[in-house]
Amino acid sequence: MWIGVARAILRNRILILIVLFLTTLFMAFQAKNIEMSYQYAPLLPEDDPTYQEYEQFVELFGNEGNLLVLGVTNDQFFDLDNFKEWQSLSNELQKLNGVVSVFSASQAYFLDKNVKDKKFEISSIFPKEVKYQSVLDSAKSVFYSLPFYKGLLYNKETDTYLMAVTLDNDILQSPQRVKLIEEIKKVGEAYSLKTGRKVHYSGLPYIRVVTAEMVKGELNMFIFLALGITAIIIFLFFRSFKVVMFSMLVVAVAVVWALGIQSLFGFKITILTGMIPPLIIVIGIPNSVFLLNKYHQEFKNHSNKIKSLQRVIRKIGNATFLTNLTTASGFATFIFTSSKILVEFGIIAAINIMVVFLLSILLIPIIFSFLDGPKERHIKHLENKLISRIVDQLIRISLNYRSWVYVFTGILLFLGVIGISRIKTTGFMLDDIPHDDPLFVDLKYFEGNFNGLMPLEIMIDTKKPNGVFHTSTLKKMDKLQDELSGITEVSNPLSIVEVVKFARQAFYNGKERYYGIPGNQERNFIMSYVGKGDKGQGEIVKTFVDSLRQRTRLSFRMADIGTTRMVGLDKQIRNKIESIFPAKKYSTALTGSSVVFFKGTEYLIKNLFTSLFLAILLIASFMAWMFSSKRMVMVSLIPNLIPLIMTAALMGYFGIPIKPSTILVFSIAFGISVDDTIHYLAKYRQELSETNWSIRAAVVLALKETGVSMIYTSIILFFGFGIFGVSEFGGTVALGILVAVTLLIALFSNLILLPSLLLTLEKVITNKSFKEPLLQIYNEDEDIDLEELRIENKSIKETIAVEE
Repeated sequence: MWIGVARAILRNRILILIVLFLTTLFMAFQAKNIEMSYQYAPLLPEDDPTYQEYEQFVELFGNEGNLLVLGVTNDQFFDLDNFKEWQSLSNELQKLNGVVSVFSASQAYFLDKNVKDKKFEISSIFPKEVKYQSVLDSAKSVFYSLPFYKGLLYNKETDTYLMAVTLDNDILQSPQRVKLIEEIKKVGEAYSLKTGRKVHYSGLPYIRVVTAEMVKGELNMFIFLALGITAIIIFLFFRSFKVVMFSMLVVAVAVVWALGIQSLFGFKITILTGMIPPLIIVIGIPNSVFLLNKYHQEFKNHSNKIKSLQRVIRKIGNATFLTNLTTASGFATFIFTSSKILVEFGIIAAINIMVVFLLSILLIPIIFSFLDGPKERHIKHLENKLISRIVDQLIRISLNYRSWVYVFTGILLFLGVIGISRIKTTGFMLDDIPHDDPLFVDLKYFEGNFNGLMPLEIMIDTKKPNGVFHTSTLKKMDKLQDELSGITEVSNPLSIVEVVKFARQAFYNGKERYYGIPGNQERNFIMSYVGKGDKGQGEIVKTFVDSLRQRTRLSFRMADIGTTRMVGLDKQIRNKIESIFPAKKYSTALTGSSVVFFKGTEYLIKNLFTSLFLAILLIASFMAWMFSSKRMVMVSLIPNLIPLIMTAALMGYFGIPIKPSTILVFSIAFGISVDDTIHYLAKYRQELSETNWSIRAAVVLALKETGVSMIYTSIILFFGFGIFGVSEFGGTVALGILVAVTLLIALFSNLILLPSLLLTLEKVITNKSFKEPLLQIYNEDEDIDLEELRIENKSIKETIAVEE
């Protein structure tokens, strides 16, 4: 097959270049339409009960993820000048396009009892313009006498005050969200400048926009870093600017295609898909290394450029195709996780790894067919004494010290098991943000003063119209709130219960001691006042109760405590709900963004382990197809599984937890590390036939031939993935460093352990089925008939015509 491919590429090089050029222009045009994602992609599948409960909640009560909060600590908050500035901050925010409402101490209200009309009237506690300190002090006393606002808008113990800003969902779904957040911060900074008080910002929309912009900034940084690092390494290897330039051209075109394909699929840039362009560069460059290394080897042997390029396609194309296929398979297994963010990542990564192979096998031979053959200085790298000495030493170890290799491997496995036993599983909503980043610091600020910001919702269905306002139901909800108040990670509640308590206090002329659930006799009087209230009161009730007054919500905010703590807390809260609201009489649901994230993380980690198993199974199947030997597949997997075990052990020793960003390491690293095994075994099989079935000679010759390229590509991959270590996201840092370390371990495993196993087991694994594989891999030393090639000089160009 590859003979025909070589013919087609070299005979139609002008046509192929035109098609690739036009396709790249089309992809570049599509790439302009790609958008950033400013939402947390759901980790749960749509048929998951937790996901369905959350969607039901959103449909009934609206989105709870559109609240941005500002906080300030000021022990002189109620000094006249300071309070006026706070009011001014609120007014300026309200003017911004995209701000639906602002609520803080300056907007706080109380209920006036209108005895004549028997209704409550909403009145502002603080005048719009406070002119005198005495007026402000009087209003402050009223404000502090209303328990409804305690822990919601202020923390008196720390002198901290909160401003809640509700944002327009339509704006949050549009590119204008970035501008809106910037304008809010600009207004906040003006307040800080005037008062000298630092303003803290947080809330889900704020966190999402800021992290998305961080991803966007890192996308460009990693592309240039990947190009720079790989360019320097390639130049050090090949000492040729032409090699560097055209290798960079291949991956640059691949990046344009990757962004274009992602845009065509309609996928937005997330923290994962944002890594694809630099990944394509890092994974794509080894293709060029293998192709150019073989080209230089062939040219050194016979100095025939066209013959060398045809051999490159025929012989390296096959193995390179399979190595890219196995790498793509490692990414493709993420499709089976049912998590949207990972499915998109898996699809785009897998497709574009095969795309970069296609571009490499087309562009490298075609471009170099137009150029002069390599000069002597360009092929000196083939005689690199340092690399040759390293390979010779590795051969010596495999031939003479196999027992020590197995002892050392056994020690590593023993240490690996101990390390793995120390691994912990956890996940935080801001786990990947540096702890000194303002985003993380501000979140902890609100957790310290208001017990957190992550939404936690309890939805209760009384199964009866008007059932919410029955005294027994209100008392049950109040009891549940009291039970949960003992949990330090959970904030004070906001619910219809608190509204009713507020109304009772108003009914008794604002006396604080009457803030509580009305008794049966009081209930009818108080509720009659509530029923006759103005539109504002109706909107407040609708926030917590459905139109039939059958279903209600209890809203809490909680700290970002991590999935490990959340496991116990989730069970604790559900038990309390069940004990107070038995399932026979009530239908309840524990939901909110915090619960969805916790359940999603659990689900994702479970499915990522499944994807790792699928990656191993799929890649093993490819290798069985290649070599037609089950025994050889088993032996070839060992050197690639040991690095995964050691990486897991390092995670245990260094306290790196299993979480979505770190579990990705194993499938990615396995898919890439097995490439070296394929290249080595392919060459080993070829050498067997050339050495008359001498296993010892085949092992040595295969290692000499492939060892240099394996070292080159591993160095590129090591430093290529290492660039992710400069990321601002902890998960990206862990992913990059762990994959780099895994590939480095895999290199030595494939260069030392694999040859040792082949020599030790000998004919047990190297049988006739391995000698005659289902998929033919061309003999490296098989010559081609030079008479098949005719080189014609037309104008200045060299045209290739292959006789049929």
